[in-house]
Parts: sequence; structure tokens; C-alpha cells
Amino acid sequence: MVGAGAAGLYAALCAARERASVVLISATPLAETASYWAQGGLAAAIGDDDSAELHLADTERAGRGIVRRSAAEILTQEAPACVHDLESLGVRFDADRYGGLALGLEGGHSVRRVVHAGGSATGRRVVRQLSALAASEPRIEVLERARAAALWRPDGACAGVVCEDGTLVSARAVVIATGGAAALWSRTTNPPGSQGVGLLLAYAAGAALADLELMQFHPTAVMGVRGREGFLVTEAIRGEGATLHDASGERFVDELAPRDEVARAIQERLEQSGASSVGLDMRAVDPARFPNVVSALREAGLDPTRELVPVAPAAHYMMGGVATDVTARSTLAGLYAVGEASGSGLHGANRLASNSLSECFVFSRRAISHILGEPASAARPSGPGDAELRALAARAPKPAERSTREALWRYAGLVREPEGLGRLLQDGHPLARMIARSALVRSESRGAHQRADHPDQDAAFDLRHAVLAASGDGGVDNADSEGNDGSEGGDGVIEWQRWM
Repeated sequence: MVGAGAAGLYAALCAARERASVVLISATPLAETASYWAQGGLAAAIGDDDSAELHLADTERAGRGIVRRSAAEILTQEAPACVHDLESLGVRFDADRYGGLALGLEGGHSVRRVVHAGGSATGRRVVRQLSALAASEPRIEVLERARAAALWRPDGACAGVVCEDGTLVSARAVVIATGGAAALWSRTTNPPGSQGVGLLLAYAAGAALADLELMQFHPTAVMGVRGREGFLVTEAIRGEGATLHDASGERFVDELAPRDEVARAIQERLEQSGASSVGLDMRAVDPARFPNVVSALREAGLDPTRELVPVAPAAHYMMGGVATDVTARSTLAGLYAVGEASGSGLHGANRLASNSLSECFVFSRRAISHILGEPASAARPSGPGDAELRALAARAPKPAERSTREALWRYAGLVREPEGLGRLLQDGHPLARMIARSALVRSESRGAHQRADHPDQDAAFDLRHAVLAASGDGGVDNADSEGNDGSEGGDGVIEWQRWM
């Protein structure tokens, strides 16, 4: 298991419950992953006025015509059971006055269906509890402060992970749960480590990636507050009545519209006014509902109960990732991907709020079920020699330079142009190049992907996903891409696939 956020922890615990042995590789100490900071909740059709069918309709509406229906049906049908399973594991979700689960309303949802723990501290509460269980589970070996450098694939199938220190962890199967890549953008809500490491590991080993152009920009990241740049103000606050105001004090958008609409509306106001932020008015919202947001802002010198919070869009969530099917299998035998590292087509071109944590649990459980349902190999391959181990350890993905992060924000931000994307094709970071190529071939505007030269959604791209096939030679080719459509080049070939 590579990654110890919500998806990796839950997958490890699911495997341990089935009496399987697990090695959990975590680059940080447990409970310090990106999931720890997640303010959103779990979307699940639990309320009396809700249903899996209604949740599915909202997911597809938000996803702008390219949601993989089979994945969305699984999520919306199985999310309630995962909520109850988390409760059985000791996660305490917020209750209403009658003792039932308190359900919040967020953008794009037609009814209240978001379950929280500690208001906007859901990620913290869930990860803390699952970390404690993983640390005490004898079948789970936790390698903290260990970094995966490469996947080991003897005989063409993934059979283990090589860490940067040269340690080989051999395994029946490997699950990538390393999170997304939003920190590749200079303006982001994510911690610095969220740079798509798992995607590069999978691609270098021969697994395909998908939908890399589909980065969701969260509308309400804090701007201009020292020490809190990029701090995310959860959408649930708008669900409880917070409003957005431009420089003249006017409301200008339906605050509970899907995220792509709200983010674009804010960006348009900023371009018109020349301001760096708009104001989020949460003075009428009970501060006790969102204690970590209120306390974080107060620590930075801003009191949201008395003044407006300056916010603007920032890179938040990658809807693409390692191409997977609905059992979380990648295109490389023995390799699975879950959570934000996966690209199943579930979120389409615009993730419905709080579907991401639900995805972590639903598809992690399905991944483990599939792995343990497959017949185990009778013989394990012999490990690599010292020279091969050193070579694999030396292939660890490198962090992006500041110039790359600034270029992605400038050229692959909310609105993209072919000239800027073409410049990104020359960038030194392989994932930045692949993002640019994927954005070039999607010659339309859809959800989070907006092209200035193709401002309309094109029905020809409905249900179509840009899949980047890897060479599988064990490394990422650094050659420049050829052709301004981005479909050919040294970083692999993009194929359009129709996912149902």
C-alpha cells in the first residue's frame, strides 16, 4: 500500500480484516497526510428524502457529460454502507438533535446528503481514527517517512515497491493511494507533497493515465491573509448560508452551483475589477459548526464572524489519475489505484462536492475484494539484484521546480490557450508536459477544463476520456512532445476511450 491517507488506511484495514498481511508505505508520519486536512464530508444517500438514483443524477449533472456511469452507480449505491462501516470502526460523525446523522448541503447537491465529523474537521477525525487502528493492527506493518521510488515489475506485472533507501517491498499486489497533483500549481489548496508522485510511479512502470487535463479549482481559497494563502474554506459553509460578494458588495453567483460555475464566476469578476479576491460573508453562519476554519482565520488575524474573508479560486482536486476500472485495477497487472490517485471517470469533468472521500472508501474496499478474490501466484519471483535495486531507487520522481508550478498556474489555470499549453510542452517536469498534452487534445470547454479558443462544450467528446498510454520501459521519457494537438510525442500516445 503506497500512501496512508483515507484511501490507503481504509484499504489496509479492509485487507487486514480478511486476514491478509499489509505493508503501508507513508512518506509522512501517520495522520499527517493530505486527507488529514480535508474539510469536506462524505456524500451518501442516507436521508429519507434521498436515494442512490438522486445522488447519481447530481453526480452526472455536475460531471458535465463524461461521468463513467458504472463507477457513479457503484459509488452512490455503496457509499451509505461505507459510512456505517466507518462508524463501526469508531469514527464518530456529527449527529442531529434526534440522534441521527446530521446531513449537510453542498454545491451541486439537490438535497442534504453530506456527512461530517467535527464540522469541517472530517478529514482530521477520520484519518486520526483510521491511523490509530492501522498502527495497532498486527497484520499491518507501517513504514513511516518512507518514500516509494519505483514499482518493481518482473515478468511484466507489478510485484512490489522499491523505496528511495533501496528497500524492496514485494507484494501480491500494489495499491497506489498517494493522492493527487494539485500542488503542481503555484496557487493551490493542497500541501506541498501533492505533486502526482503515484501517477509518475505508475506511468513509469507501464500503467496508463487518464484525464490529466481535468483539474478542479476550488472557488473559495483564502487569498491575501499572511500564513493562510490557499487555505480552503469548505463549501459546507456556503451550504449553511455564506454568500459571495464582489468589490462593489454585490452578490453575483448562486453560491451552491457546481464548483466549476462558481469558480469561473469569481474569476470573471476578478478580471473585470482587477481585484485579487472576492469576499465570502460567513457572518451569519454559526462559528461552532466550523471551528477549525474560524480558529485558523482568527490565528491569522481575520475574524470571519465580523468581516468578509478574501477568497479566490485555487487548484484543488485532480479528477484524472491512474486509469482504472470499477475494481480499481490499472492497466498494469498487479497494480491498483484508489482515491485521488485514480482516474476511473467517476467525477467526469467536475467533481461533485464530497464525492471524493466517499470514493476513497467505496473503491478501496472494492480493490481489496478484487485482489483477495484473485488466485495467488504459487511462486514469487526472485528479487532484483543490488545493481537493479540501486537503479530503481534512483528513479524516484523529482519535486517540481517553482518555475513549473508558476507555469502551470499561468498556462493551465482556469482558462487555457493553445499558445500557453504549447509552452508547457517544453517544461522540464514530465507530468506538466502530460497535463498540457491532454489539455491540448480536448479542444472544447467542459467543466473544469476551459479553452479560450474553444469556449463551447462539444458533444463529440461526450463520455470520452483522454488516456495516456505508457511505454513501460521503467522510466519517463524526457523528450519533447511533437505536434500541437499533443497526441504524439516522447511522453506516450494519447488515445480517446469511451467509458460507460
